[in-house]
Parts: sequence; structure tokens; C-alpha cells
Amino acid sequence: MPRLHILAPSERFRTIDLAATSDPSERTQSPAAQGPSVQELTSEGAAFAALGLSPRLVDAVLHSGYSEPTEVQRQAVPAALEGRDLLATAHTGTGKTAAFTLPMIQRLGEDAIHGRPRGLVITPTRELAQQVGAAVESYGVTSDIECVVVHGGTNVRSEGRELSYGCDVLVATPGRLLDHLRRGTVDLGEVEVLVLDEADRMLDMGFIDDVKRIVAATPQSRQTLLFSATMPNGVLWLANEMMRDPVRVEVGLERAADGIRQVLYPVDWPAKHKLLLHLLEERTSGQVLIFTRRRDTTTYLTEFLLSRDVSVDDLHGGKPQRLRDVSLEGFRNGQTRVLVATNVAARGLDVRGIRHVVNFDVPDDPRDYVHRVGRTARGDDTGEAITLMSPNDWHLVRDIERLMGEPIHRETVEGFEPSVAIPATHAGELTVATEPARVRTGLTRGIRRR
Repeated sequence: MPRLHILAPSERFRTIDLAATSDPSERTQSPAAQGPSVQELTSEGAAFAALGLSPRLVDAVLHSGYSEPTEVQRQAVPAALEGRDLLATAHTGTGKTAAFTLPMIQRLGEDAIHGRPRGLVITPTRELAQQVGAAVESYGVTSDIECVVVHGGTNVRSEGRELSYGCDVLVATPGRLLDHLRRGTVDLGEVEVLVLDEADRMLDMGFIDDVKRIVAATPQSRQTLLFSATMPNGVLWLANEMMRDPVRVEVGLERAADGIRQVLYPVDWPAKHKLLLHLLEERTSGQVLIFTRRRDTTTYLTEFLLSRDVSVDDLHGGKPQRLRDVSLEGFRNGQTRVLVATNVAARGLDVRGIRHVVNFDVPDDPRDYVHRVGRTARGDDTGEAITLMSPNDWHLVRDIERLMGEPIHRETVEGFEPSVAIPATHAGELTVATEPARVRTGLTRGIRRR
């Protein structure tokens, strides 16, 4: 009996029994085992079927809770199913993960062999790798696809043993995948579909050279799908090197999703934490994700909020992987109301129901603002993005507004007015920037993370 093996973050091996192979031509199945016919699909399912997805895969998508394809899925899935290279840009929260996992599963699921990986997804962070692995598990439940997820913070020898059993899809962070290539525990010589997810983030984190080494280990005949929330020149150069006449998809460039209400609160820096507490108590409801620039600020805010009886946990790169998984799980299942995080959670954190995102620190890179606020208003939901702006932050806010081409609404809370007037930005002063005015990449910061 075929089995689907997915490596999960907290349990290294999960198994789901399937009652039939993914290829109906190989054995006789009952109508129930074959999945719904095209005629039996609901109107929502018909929208996914119109993209070229098989009835079995459409059924898996509907069971995952989705009823209508997003715009990036409408544009990307048909081109990917045709075997074309794809260069896609869409803001966070628009369904990019499904846009590449669905056509990959359909292509590989027809002939799953559990040998060398034929599908390879490279992501910049551990959390995003786990999210993609979960998506493959969810959408591939009716196929015989086997997926392995490898990333830093876990035992590399245990991962090597799992890789020795074979898989169809490998999801990996760049540093850990290079470790396995050097150890000889993985062979990328049979990769048919290569996905670079959040390519701009990999550029920022200094992973581009690692990505080039990994790509060089794959066949030149592969299909390459590159997805990115923004499209800086470095990503375009990378795409030009490794792609063949790619189809361009551009959805909601360089701006927050329509369902996000954005608001700036001017405040003096020493009063930021008190204003944050006031907003949590008086002006927010549901789950809240708070972003800071530094780990020590994350720790300080968490301890401060705990002292005020707020249900809170923290997440940052210095936290052991096991504890990071515990923090994320508590936030996902609603046990924790507030999560304070550095940019480690700005991408790859897919938690439905986050009502508010708070920028306690304004990000240095305006593109990070787009990724941060994209953690709310996932799919068709709505949410609020709050930014606490001290007088020293006004130039960073100006760069964000220039990137998006529109000013952010400002409100002042009585009792927290800043001691220095902060210059306002008017719509006539803004022009949409093709490159952010202030970009500190991993190359300039010297950041190398796994």
C-alpha cells in the first residue's frame, strides 16, 4: 500500500496511508477511490480545474480550505503546467506557495518513484521550508508523492538517513543543502522542477552564491520557477543566468495587500513600549504579531508584556530550533495571543487569523515592511498593520511610502504625542521606486544564516 512520508518540524516522520496509486491506468479503482470527475466538481472546484489541475488535485485543494484561485495562481499555474520557466512577483499572502506546489505535484505525482529528488524547492528560512513541506503534504495527500524537508537546526546525520530512503520532492535551505551535497547524501542530477522561493530574501541574506552552486548541480534541462515578493536587480540577474525565456507574472507589486488597514502612530522612543501595551489592551483584538529589529529588543518586550499579564512568546534566530517550533505551534493553535519576533518570521509564517501586525521598530529595508505586514490579511481575510514611529524613524517611513507610492494614514494617541513634530508625507511628494532608497543586503551586513 502506498504511503506518503513527510518530515515535520516537531516529528521527524509522519505517515498517511493511501488507498490507491496516483495513476488510475495502473490499477482498477472504485469511483470513490478515483476522486471526483470534472462534472462532479463544484463551481469553486471548476475554477481550479480550469487552470489545468487534475480532479484529484482539485479535490485536495478544496479539502485544504480554498474555494477560489488567487490571481497569482490563475496566471502561474497554467504556465507551469505547460513546462515553461516562470518568473513570478507577488506580494506576501497571495498564494505563491500553492502556485508552484500544485503544478509540481501534478507533474511528479504521475510517476512517483521515491528515488533521487525530482522536485527541489529552495527557501531562505527554516520556517518557510517547513511551510512549503506542509503544503506538499496537504496538496499531495491523494498522490504517492514523498517529500523530505532539510534545514539548519536539526541533526544533519538523521536527515542524511532519511534522504537515503529516497524522495520525490526535497525542500531545503541553501546552507543545509550544500552540507548534504558535500557529504554526498543527496544527488540533484535528476531534478526536473527547481523552485526558488522568496528569491529576494535569499539575496538579502547573502545566499546567492550558495544558490548558484546548488543550481549548477541540477540538470540544465530542468524547469525553473522563481517566486519573489519583490524584484530587485540582483534577482533579475540571477533569473537571466538560470532561466530560459521565462513567463513573467506580476501581481500587486511592492505594496501591501488590499485587505490591510495601515496606520502610523507617532511616539517618542522611550514611550513606545507603553503605547504598545495601550494598543494591545484598548485597540486590538485577536492574535497580534510584533516585529523588532534586534533580538535583545524582542527579549525585552516579551519580558515587559509578560509582567503585564499578556499572553506572549518570542521568536528569533538565536532561539534553538526546538523552542522555535514550540513558540510557533503555541501561536498557531491560539494558546499564545501575542508573538514578538525579528525578521525571521517576516516570511514563511502562514498563520490564519492574525488580526494585527505591529512594527515596534520600523524596518531598515522598506521591502521588509511589505513582507512583515503581509502576515495579516492572508487570503481573503482582513487585518491591520500598525507602525510605531519615533522622530528618528521618519526617513525610514518616507522610504516605505515611496516604495508603495502612497502615504500611510497617521493617528495620534492622547497622552503619547511625540515631543518633536514629525514631517508628514503628501501624495504629491511620492514616486514609486524601482529600487528601495535604503537597502541593506546580507552582502553589506555580512549575514550568513542557515
